[in-house]
Amino acid sequence: MKIAIVTGASSGMGREMAKQIGDRFGGIREIWVIARRGERLRELESQIPVPLRILPLDLTEREDLERLEQELRREQPKVYILANAAGFGKIAPAEQVPLEDEAGMIDVNCRALCAVTHLVLPYMAEGGRILQFASAAAFLPQPGFAVYAATKSFVLSYSRALNGELKPRGICVTAVCPGPVDTEFFQVAETGGAMPAYKRYFMARPEKVAAQAMRDSMMGKAVSVYGLSMKGFFLLTKVLPHSLLLKILEQL
Repeated sequence: MKIAIVTGASSGMGREMAKQIGDRFGGIREIWVIARRGERLRELESQIPVPLRILPLDLTEREDLERLEQELRREQPKVYILANAAGFGKIAPAEQVPLEDEAGMIDVNCRALCAVTHLVLPYMAEGGRILQFASAAAFLPQPGFAVYAATKSFVLSYSRALNGELKPRGICVTAVCPGPVDTEFFQVAETGGAMPAYKRYFMARPEKVAAQAMRDSMMGKAVSVYGLSMKGFFLLTKVLPHSLLLKILEQL
């Protein structure tokens, strides 16, 4: 059975990815949607024209990862698409972010992403696609968003390395690196501090980011960056010293 797996599917980019996979890929027989909030996952059943397997799991818990592993072992699926979209961030100076939240960002954004990828890899079909949700915050250190940006730099590096490793199997790994996206993410992120005003000018729609990510993945791109402004920012971080860019952002 050919399936897709989407983490963080209860909201934000994960929810949007589940919808677009259901609409665009006729060969997918089932989508496994994973998130902590089972009731939000069940809402998707009326919105997606593909059977869903509802998996209300907390991917930071060892027992829940074992449940996913058992499900994979029992069903022996062929996973055509894996979209790791679970994640969260907190905006505030590092010393003001509770240690629990800092550790939580590392656990969800890095450790859980690696764990799910590791568990699913034996079941990935030849020609399959893995989309790892990083962020444009991965391109440059982010004062006031330090731990989140660092976790996304990890995701970007890990994804690019994994893409090289999996080429012999015909599997493409794409790091999805959008700028700010208009989702519930900021309802959590801004509980400790406000997003810098200039970032609001670059806010993108989730459906457009997801569509671009899918196109870039199908084209075999290792990194997906939505929008001309973020593409320009990506280029600047490659050619200009980060210290200079950070000074410019401080002025903004």
